[in-house]
Amino acid sequence: MKIAHALALAALTVACSAKVMADDRAAQAPVNVAMCRGCHGSPGYRNAFPEVYSVPKLGGQESAYLVKALQAYRSGARKHATMRSIAAPLTDQQIEAIAAYYAGTGK
Repeated sequence: MKIAHALALAALTVACSAKVMADDRAAQAPVNVAMCRGCHGSPGYRNAFPEVYSVPKLGGQESAYLVKALQAYRSGARKHATMRSIAAPLTDQQIEAIAAYYAGTGK
């Protein structure tokens, strides 16, 4: 089951390769936000893995909050298997770019 989830996530990531850049020129790092949109871009979306819960909207969140949350998922301090696997390979620059993108949009 875990392998199927990982393969589905990898296929989605490759198929939807939207790139964004942080507004801060010093922190420019191309990132793929398509992997975020899959769950966080659907209004009212409810995820059933690892348990059923409402997926929060990212657009309009504070950048600092998003950075802290992604860093916590990356380190394992925040527990969620899917988010951990997404955040684990991200660099600090990519996390900052994702946070800047969502903080600057209402999507």
